[in-house]
Amino acid sequence: MKRLSIGVGILVLCHVHAHAQKVSWQKNIDSNTQDFLSGLAVTIDGQYLVSGSSIQKDQNPGSNQNNGYDYHILKLDQQGQKVWERYFSGNRHDYLSSTISTQEGGFLLAGTSYSSSALDKKDKGNGSSDIWVIKIDENGEEEWQKTIGTRYNEEARSVTQTTDQGYIVAGSTNHPKLGYGSKDVLITKLDQKGKIISQLIFGGNGLDEVEKVIPTKDGGALLGIYSRSGMYEGQTRSKINSKDLNPISSQNNHSESSVNNSTSNTNTSASNPQYSESYDITFYGKKEQNYGEGDYWIVKLDKNMNVQWEKNFGGSEDDHVRTMALTDSGYIIGGESRSQTSGNKRAKLEEGTDLWVLALDEDGNEQWQQSYNFRNRDVLMSLNEIKGQREKNQDGTKGFLIGGFTQSEGKVEKNDETFWMLYIDRNGKEVWRKYVEGKDKKKEERLTSAILNRDGSYILAGTSAEELGKENWKVVKLLDGDVEDLMENKDIRIYPNPVKDYAYVEIGLDFNEAEIYLYDMTGKVIQKLQTKNKVTKVDTSRLPQGVYIIKASIPTQKDKKLTTKIVKE
Repeated sequence: MKRLSIGVGILVLCHVHAHAQKVSWQKNIDSNTQDFLSGLAVTIDGQYLVSGSSIQKDQNPGSNQNNGYDYHILKLDQQGQKVWERYFSGNRHDYLSSTISTQEGGFLLAGTSYSSSALDKKDKGNGSSDIWVIKIDENGEEEWQKTIGTRYNEEARSVTQTTDQGYIVAGSTNHPKLGYGSKDVLITKLDQKGKIISQLIFGGNGLDEVEKVIPTKDGGALLGIYSRSGMYEGQTRSKINSKDLNPISSQNNHSESSVNNSTSNTNTSASNPQYSESYDITFYGKKEQNYGEGDYWIVKLDKNMNVQWEKNFGGSEDDHVRTMALTDSGYIIGGESRSQTSGNKRAKLEEGTDLWVLALDEDGNEQWQQSYNFRNRDVLMSLNEIKGQREKNQDGTKGFLIGGFTQSEGKVEKNDETFWMLYIDRNGKEVWRKYVEGKDKKKEERLTSAILNRDGSYILAGTSAEELGKENWKVVKLLDGDVEDLMENKDIRIYPNPVKDYAYVEIGLDFNEAEIYLYDMTGKVIQKLQTKNKVTKVDTSRLPQGVYIIKASIPTQKDKKLTTKIVKE
């Protein structure tokens, strides 16, 4: 596992920048087992969902509770206090891989399940492992769930919500008849209620693992894939319908029928709703050749799950894509490279593993590429677009903030195992870099996720333990003046606008307490709220259509005019 100190005693700024760093808050979630933390999600109202996999420690003797790993989620408010905590259990191990906040205020959980129907899991397992997706509301209550898989091995990796408010679940399959290599990419499109709309299986002649999926402005998606495959040189495969597959339950040990057999197994269909649905499964063989051991394979899907374009980037050694983000002109791609200048990699390798970042236009054409080095093995954890006013008074992408750590290989150097930040401009030129050095860390600490908030604060999450096998979760909110200076400075903002049911009021000033007023156009006060939060949720569901005024009042900032309009649809 990846090692990194995220201790947060006295933080030392290891750079020439004058702005100080400080810890806003720290939350420790105790455990007596080896808990795995998989990620973080930020809600629209500025709260946090910490997610991973745990063995529940407070089980009742003689109960039917699962003794394996369960989905484990914890919601924290803006001050780091626990709002609620939930587990979702099958009868075997279930590992949560990816969690996102949804547009309506809930969450979608996607992971890999080895369980059949038992406890919280409602559908039978199809094979050795399946993809298990759960939709929950803002209070952690289940709205629906879906099991996706064949009688072979499927795993979940990343999930996103598209502009039509449906979902794309990205994972893998090792199906020998439907796949192309030893491991292939499996993409499943779901509607808002969890119904499968379509599936896409694609890959080359070796191993292909999807690392990240993000939504695109046109309703499609962009996939970042770590590819160890050459191009597929076999025959083109025609799409099939899901009912052309005859899934057989593992108990009766029958073989899977030919994809041309349209007769479905009614018993299995009844036990797993996936097989009562009719949807198309399409196939795509990789058309790009690899340059080295492992490459970045970037694939653009349209809103109908068709491949629009694919691009392969790499040198002669191993290059591993990690994450991606949208820009005003296309996409930014980030990962790690062990390759010298070779293939289509023009950036030099300095030492160990460097960061390798590429900017692409909307058609996948390269705009620029750069590498950056912090010594030893550099690991990229987060990549965020910084928006704002740039040259010639144009609004758009101003630059990018990259977060990660340096993992020691052999001799431990000064800033190894330490979280760092790197800010580059929109053309990839480095502007500044800095480290965060923890002083109260335990013996074993590992960073899992790093997220940049709209106010310029960083949320770091990982595991902390005095000994392996007894990992606690640690979540830290870090404030940094240089990062705050990058963010677009607005004293008050409202989103969404126009609004339907709820508006979120974000105050961009430092304060201890504030009052928020909602007025109609006659000046009548309709609502008054007191808040200590940077982001406050305002109920607008009962308001008639029209224009309203929101005003925030801060006793210590009386000279600031914090007023804006909203439109109720």
